Amino acid sequence: MADYIKIRPVDGTWVVRAGGAVIGETKSALELTEGSYSAVIYVPRDDMAMAFLEKSETTSSCPHKGTATYYSIIAKSGAIQDAAWSYEAPLEGVADIKGHLAFYPSKVAVEEV
Repeated sequence: MADYIKIRPVDGTWVVRAGGAVIGETKSALELTEGSYSAVIYVPRDDMAMAFLEKSETTSSCPHKGTATYYSIIAKSGAIQDAAWSYEAPLEGVADIKGHLAFYPSKVAVEEV
């Protein structure tokens, strides 16, 4: 799996914006690359305004990472359904993403500033 999934810290400051508001900022982001998929930035939960995120009932399973739990973002304009996901008990080879969130780029902006 080390050749299929790679996780590395990324430099810089990363901001998470949703519904017109900044809901997170970190200097501790991780980048996960998996096969031919686009890289995904994972942000530590400790650097997120978790009061704006609500766990949904949606889950999915990945044979390489484990079971993902989804979160909706509660914005002034309304809920952004299943905008984020987290592997709360990731498989051994990807344990670094535990305690982190990733976001769908069609719903949330994750940008280096």
